[in-house]
Amino acid sequence: MRKILIAVDLQNDFIDGALGTKEAQAIVKNAVDKINTYPAENIYATRDTHGENYMDTNEGRHLPVKHCIKGTDGREIQSEIKKALRGAHIIDKPTFGSKELAELLKAENEKEPIEIELIGLCTDICVISNALLLKAYMPEVDISVDSACCAGVTPESHDKALDTMRMCQVDVK
Repeated sequence: MRKILIAVDLQNDFIDGALGTKEAQAIVKNAVDKINTYPAENIYATRDTHGENYMDTNEGRHLPVKHCIKGTDGREIQSEIKKALRGAHIIDKPTFGSKELAELLKAENEKEPIEIELIGLCTDICVISNALLLKAYMPEVDISVDSACCAGVTPESHDKALDTMRMCQVDVK
């Protein structure tokens, strides 16, 4: 069984930038340590990616904070994490969940059975979106989330997201 790690949106804007939190800053070491336990070919990382027109989008109208704009430092993966990713597959995504990632991993699973572990930011937005999207694409694949390598917008919303994922048969470590 091939074990896949997905590192969701571990970007500057979510750690210490426009939408950063002390909780996000606190998981960086845990995330680096986790990434270092996987071979590069089994790691997929997502990058939240928006254009200059972000504020005109549906997301921008609901979350009116410019972040992860293509070409900015805020969009870049945090430096320690980027170093640990060392050649991982990087997928830019314009919204919370990545259909591209789900389709790639579904094809990988058809070649060879996989297990999936997710880490990243934010637990209550992009991590949960990708976990549930992956579960919908591959209901028989074991999917887990390492809660020590995730942070939410708030500690309370982080915990609620973990509870929701548990209810949807995503294992929470």
